Amino acid sequence: MRFVDSVSVYVEGGSGGDGALSFRREKYVPKGGPDGGDGGDGGSVIFEVDVGLGTLLDLQFQQHIRAEKGVNGRGKNMTGARGQDHIVKVPPGCEIFDEESGEFLGDLTENRQRLVVAHGGHGGRGNARFATATNRVPRRFEYGREGEKRRLRLELKLIADVGLVGFPNVGKSTLVSAISHARPKIADYPFTTLVPHLGVVSAGEYRSFVIADVPGLIEGAADGAGLGHRFLRHIERCSVLLHLLEVNEQRGSDPVKDLDTLMRELERYAPEMLERPAIVALNKIELNYDPETVENLRLEAGKRGMPFVAISAATRTNLDELVRKLADYIPRLNRPEDTSEYDERYSIDSSEE
Repeated sequence: MRFVDSVSVYVEGGSGGDGALSFRREKYVPKGGPDGGDGGDGGSVIFEVDVGLGTLLDLQFQQHIRAEKGVNGRGKNMTGARGQDHIVKVPPGCEIFDEESGEFLGDLTENRQRLVVAHGGHGGRGNARFATATNRVPRRFEYGREGEKRRLRLELKLIADVGLVGFPNVGKSTLVSAISHARPKIADYPFTTLVPHLGVVSAGEYRSFVIADVPGLIEGAADGAGLGHRFLRHIERCSVLLHLLEVNEQRGSDPVKDLDTLMRELERYAPEMLERPAIVALNKIELNYDPETVENLRLEAGKRGMPFVAISAATRTNLDELVRKLADYIPRLNRPEDTSEYDERYSIDSSEE
């Protein structure tokens, strides 16, 4: 399945039905009064959250979304039927904007949450509505009003507790596959991960959280290098960030400088993300490395107020410790009232494609 996280759609509410121009026609009643009924209201276009969806792919092929028109009124004071609403399913984490004005219309995060994005038009009044003591034979009626029309931009921000940030090939996908049931693509070349992945991690009884793996970030991403900042919005909702670095003396990488680069790129994307709780993990400790390098990174993380753990995703070394540290930093898991039941969106692993 292709991952699509931004689409533009045109939505149109149904037009209201016209009011009727009609007079009673009964035997022995030669001058019956007006009996034109009202037109029915048009249907509305409504977005509804479906937690079973994880992409906006379906909407990419719907250029126009229209609700049903209202039915015209009829004689004998018969009101036309209301047009049917058009319900459009969207994944959780979807933000809706008016494309022309840029107005923010809503943020859909909860299952079955709804947002009316294009209201239907009101039905017109029939001539029976205009009868008065001085105008007993009104020939006036109203046409139905047009429904609301607008072009929308939908942006998907994945809902996860932990956002995984790091350079290409530091082992992000390997880590996600090691601590969850997610199976992202893993290979020994840069930018193996081209789209975000979600994995559900178990941290003990009634303690599960979602981790988001996004494509690797490199220096200069704010200027469009690599995959740029396109996918960073998927970790904006995360309550905790996990900065994953690597031990790789052959490549001449310096984890302390790499951490500084990551923090700088995050600041250029959204300064408020530096205030988010974060943990630093040094991966690939199964390789030959200088213990001084690890200690330097531990000290640097401490200066920034970030817990530190050295791990190996390949050999699963210290992964339990990492999972515990992450769970302890997630507010949702540390409120007593939240430990008695699972939130439904954490009961499945939505990362499979």
